[in-house]
Amino acid sequence: MKREIKFRAYSSHNHKMYPVSDIEWDIDGRIWVTADDGKNGIELIDDEAHLMQYTGLQDKNGREIYENDLLQCTSYTYGNGETDKTSLLVKYDEMSAGFIAGPYMLGKLMDIRKCEVIGNIFEDKQLLEADHE
Repeated sequence: MKREIKFRAYSSHNHKMYPVSDIEWDIDGRIWVTADDGKNGIELIDDEAHLMQYTGLQDKNGREIYENDLLQCTSYTYGNGETDKTSLLVKYDEMSAGFIAGPYMLGKLMDIRKCEVIGNIFEDKQLLEADHE
């Protein structure tokens, strides 16, 4: 099974998210990211570029899920038919060598069809703060 490998980057300088077309490292170990700004492309250097990898999965609306996205997931309570919505942060977990959302392995132990991307930690910080108050 092939998984599409791609990245997006948040520019802390421009305060915008961009699709990434190229990633390089210079001799000093700094990262250079070429991002698609819809015109000629821009270069983001080192700490200015916050890279996020595509998980290979899509939410219930067909939106691609990336590292550092916030997912709102619905679970159903047995018996009374009530629903519970939980916000979870998508991260790469080195121990499991895969992406997780909260305590769950993304795509394995959670039903992704009940989740939707509601934002990310760079553009929607208030969502993350509101969930942890």
